[in-house]
Amino acid sequence: MVTSLDQTAAGDGLGRRAVRGATVTIVGQVGRVVVQTLSVVVLARLLTPNDYGLFAMVVSVAGIAEVFRDFGLSQAAVQAKTLSTAQRDALFWVNSAIGVALGLIIFFGSWTIAGFFRHPELVPLTQAISVVFVINGVATQFRASLTRSLRFTALVLIDFGSTLAGLGLAIVLGILGFGVWALAFQLIVQSAVVLGAAAAICRWLPGRPRRGVGVRSFLRFGSHMVATQIITYAGNNADTVTIGLAFGAAPLGIYNRPYQLVMNIANQLRAPITNVAIPVLSRLQDAPKRYWEFARVGQLALGYTIVAALSVATGAAGPLTEILLGHKWLESAPVLSLLSASAALQTLGYFGYWVYVSKGITKALFNFNLVSVILKIAFLVVGAFWGVTGVAAGYFLSTLIKWPLSLAWIARAIDGVPIRVFVYGFVRMATLAGLGAGAAFLATLLTEPYGHWLQAIAALCAVLCTYALALLLPAVRRDVADLAAAARMLKREPI
Repeated sequence: MVTSLDQTAAGDGLGRRAVRGATVTIVGQVGRVVVQTLSVVVLARLLTPNDYGLFAMVVSVAGIAEVFRDFGLSQAAVQAKTLSTAQRDALFWVNSAIGVALGLIIFFGSWTIAGFFRHPELVPLTQAISVVFVINGVATQFRASLTRSLRFTALVLIDFGSTLAGLGLAIVLGILGFGVWALAFQLIVQSAVVLGAAAAICRWLPGRPRRGVGVRSFLRFGSHMVATQIITYAGNNADTVTIGLAFGAAPLGIYNRPYQLVMNIANQLRAPITNVAIPVLSRLQDAPKRYWEFARVGQLALGYTIVAALSVATGAAGPLTEILLGHKWLESAPVLSLLSASAALQTLGYFGYWVYVSKGITKALFNFNLVSVILKIAFLVVGAFWGVTGVAAGYFLSTLIKWPLSLAWIARAIDGVPIRVFVYGFVRMATLAGLGAGAAFLATLLTEPYGHWLQAIAALCAVLCTYALALLLPAVRRDVADLAAAARMLKREPI
């Protein structure tokens, strides 16, 4: 007899659990973003652009092992309609074995990575970081189990605690003059805390691996996911490799700090909605109307929160760079502005990723990512002729092209996609964010004589006023009403 791990209680509506999960994860993720922002602010003053450049070089190449380590099996476990105890045990051992193998590959490949970037000091740094892949391999299915069980409070506490622990150690090491090693130990400690906490909260010890437990479908799903993630990883790190090879460690650090500040924080802010959306949408596959309505409301939720915040960073990049990173990082200001605009476009189109994963159309996701990454690399290489800022501009242009391409690909793979609804929503919210960014930039110019803090406050007020005035438009009022109605419905009724 197969023991089911599907823990959705019949008496507890999925809608109510989704709302509770979203609320908990958003609150926790905001706390984590605050800690990560504090990390950037403090460590940018303790470390140099060269330190960040060296660390980015290692992570950009060695980090591809992280994609193989997961092998798409965490998403496979979350997306599956049923998951037996034996299947979960088998997936644990597969991920752990992959993690150990990749840790060894990265350790012994450290000389190759150092030679590729022409920096011998990368050898011991890469070898130290190799342990992270082993730790993360063991932790994969513990985290997946918590996600599948919709235990969002536990996940929030784990992520927040691990981030805080890593930051605390990094600050101490930075003060003591350890340089780039502060970043390495921050990563190692953060991974170790995640493993220990997730294993303790799961209260699950994996049994010995057995044959014939039916994991072939998970591996097939995972193979498509890992192929997709490799392509995505290559695209996400093409800018780092391009700058590292063409310009060296210090210019890469100038690019990497705003990249980490914007893209990592944007990912952290998108994560709460994504962690809720994928499990919920996976359970709505047989209810098309509710499925697409949930996806549409999810796009609205992203557009009127994260994208609005990114419009502030886009328009007020100059004073924000001075405040967050310090005067020595002023060259990063145009990069911060371009990457913030790119992150806003990515966020508006992020619902497409939910659809690919929840529908299990990972082959279509792979094909789309392959094409989009080729286009992105082309834009980055051309942009490199204009230096680091040119690379950031290439990133923005590639993102602008990517969202309609993704929607068209989904429409080819699935019947009944309400394309017009999503296109109108994207254009409406992107236009509003662009107007907000323009208002923020104008506000910084008008308040320039009064200092960076007042410029930033004025920019924030300008964006808030832009969105408040937008409520005069019927379409925007309908969006806000739909968000409020969806929240009330999810609290009142099961999905």
